[in-house]
Amino acid sequence: MQSTNRARKSLLIGLDAFGTLFSPRRPIAVQYGEIARRHGLGGFSDDELSTSFKRGIMPIHSEGQGYQGARTSVGMNAPTWWGNVITKTFQPFLQSGNLLPKQIIPDLIERFSSAEGYFIYPDVLPFFHALRSLKNNHDMSKTWDWEKTVVGIITNSDDRVPDILAGFGLSVGPRRVGNKEDRRAEEHVDADVSFVVLSYDVGYEKPHCQVFRAAEELLHEGLGASKEDHEDFVKVYIGDDLEKDALAATAAGWQGLYLDREGKFKNRDFEEPKGETGPVDVIKDLRAVMSLRPT
Repeated sequence: MQSTNRARKSLLIGLDAFGTLFSPRRPIAVQYGEIARRHGLGGFSDDELSTSFKRGIMPIHSEGQGYQGARTSVGMNAPTWWGNVITKTFQPFLQSGNLLPKQIIPDLIERFSSAEGYFIYPDVLPFFHALRSLKNNHDMSKTWDWEKTVVGIITNSDDRVPDILAGFGLSVGPRRVGNKEDRRAEEHVDADVSFVVLSYDVGYEKPHCQVFRAAEELLHEGLGASKEDHEDFVKVYIGDDLEKDALAATAAGWQGLYLDREGKFKNRDFEEPKGETGPVDVIKDLRAVMSLRPT
């Protein structure tokens, strides 16, 4: 007789966002330049703009004012933070005494807060459609070995992510690490994404383990689960960055999966900062997650 213990295990799928689910539709500098020229600002190439963007964003990060640092230390919201980056990017191309055309900042923020500025990878929607189909199957035990399946986004980004995903047709539940209303929002059982953990909200960036702990807390609160139920979840995290995603998740006690669509790596052992070694599983397609089974 088949053991009943296996059917009692549940699956938490954590996903990175940028570079894992979506990426800029065209290079950022190209899109910045397009918007700027539309408002009469020129005199630069896309390469020059790319260099200026990198110079503009680096001092903000080096001063500890990334998304999460800006919010926790000075209460700066994402549009203000990005407004500073945009201003620094175009400043070298402004003639003496001239100000940045007023509409450039809101137009760029609007573009990169929606699906307009990005493309979604071809395996992403089929992956979510497969999960959705399983949820609609009244007898999942015949096709899926997990009792419950919860999907959460865990990303070093700001609060634009849910709107970007929604723009691609995915349903995103309201639960976030933030104010009490966000944390207590009821889990949307039918949502493609049940909760979102942003470094912008947590105050730490991956690879810090606190980002993963925040996801565990949201899972616990969202399900109203007991400690025993929480421990029945197998926690898997998938991302395109080896250190910040796969290795960080493994260090936090999750199963880290490195998403290598371009086939740069094969399965191997990677040395961890403390000198310990551990295997990192590599997948080339997000749909490979559908083959996971309880052990």
